[in-house]
Amino acid sequence: MPRKIRELIRDLERANFANRGGKGSHRNYEHLTGARVTISGQPGDDAKPYQEREARDAIEESQQ
Repeated sequence: MPRKIRELIRDLERANFANRGGKGSHRNYEHLTGARVTISGQPGDDAKPYQEREARDAIEESQQ
């Protein structure tokens, strides 16, 4: 079962990413290290595989 958008957002916020806003259902998250990721969709929607991968990769990049 795919994860929800709200779970990706929670993971990003726990990794110290800041929400920089966006248009509509898009949210732009940025870390102090410069890592960026855009998450689209409503919080209750299922995350698509590419969204999970992008969020995971951005978190890993910020920890290096």
